[in-house]
Amino acid sequence: MDKVWNLVADIGGTNARFSAMVDGQLESKFQYLHSVEEYPKFEDLICILLQEIASETGWHNPPNRVCFAVACPADTEIIAFTNSHWTFTKTNLKKDLGCTHLSIINDFEAVAHGITELSDSNLVQVGGLEPVDNKAKGILGAGTGLGVAGLVPHDDGYLVLDTEGGHADYSPISDLQSAVVNCLRARFGRVSLERLLSGKGLLNIYSALCSIEGVPMIFSTPAEITAAALNSTDTKALQTLNMFCEGIGAAAGNLALTFGAKGGIYIAGGVIPRFQEFFIKSGFREKFEDKGRFVSYLKPIPVYIVIHENLGLLGTAKKLRQM
Repeated sequence: MDKVWNLVADIGGTNARFSAMVDGQLESKFQYLHSVEEYPKFEDLICILLQEIASETGWHNPPNRVCFAVACPADTEIIAFTNSHWTFTKTNLKKDLGCTHLSIINDFEAVAHGITELSDSNLVQVGGLEPVDNKAKGILGAGTGLGVAGLVPHDDGYLVLDTEGGHADYSPISDLQSAVVNCLRARFGRVSLERLLSGKGLLNIYSALCSIEGVPMIFSTPAEITAAALNSTDTKALQTLNMFCEGIGAAAGNLALTFGAKGGIYIAGGVIPRFQEFFIKSGFREKFEDKGRFVSYLKPIPVYIVIHENLGLLGTAKKLRQM
């Protein structure tokens, strides 16, 4: 039997998550996870997804309203993912879905909306005091890439600042970081924050450190590097993870200064929760506050690690309800 339903998605560089919505609510029993690399074309996945939903729900009619969050700029007709091979046009996607209304938003706009839905149980505080009411919040998160966004409160609720801040220049704060940047500059030309502060960034840091010291690379994936660091079985892996955490700290501190984020900084993304304890004990907070004359400005600002698995879907669903 046909039913009025909506569809939301959080589509990153590695995974694409979808959920059917009925009566404005996410349906946990109708959530779908697909690997990006398994589908040469985005259209292939959409066709399979609609068949999957029809098979499980019995709804053979198209979704009414659709909101997809994408890991790239979302304000153009052609959507080209920054860290995957997928591209699509909004016109063709709407036709393929058969929906009445289609909205495409940046993935970290979705994350920002999701932040407003969280409870204290979804957050782990790393230093600082209490957030200041009615002040901006800053959000950044490492996944396949690095996302950055802001939340600015106002009388009617809040405004989301969706940005491409992950592609701002990486600014080294030590001689070793400078050497790593110089090594990566030879490969990439320009070195952005995302080149170091992401899942792929872990591998970039590691390969640069090995190159600088003239030692062979033992590991070939971020997961291998992280495991070796957590087990203290490889000094280069440990050096890599420490540099990553300190880099996130420096970037988060810059974001707090830029946004005046006395409402707090939120660390989202799938990378850091995998080594949460290590991250908390690392030099993250020290580098967050290490801003010369503005240490006292940053010291009270709380930082929160977000531990909600489907934050992007949660925020995309909220965005759809607002429209």
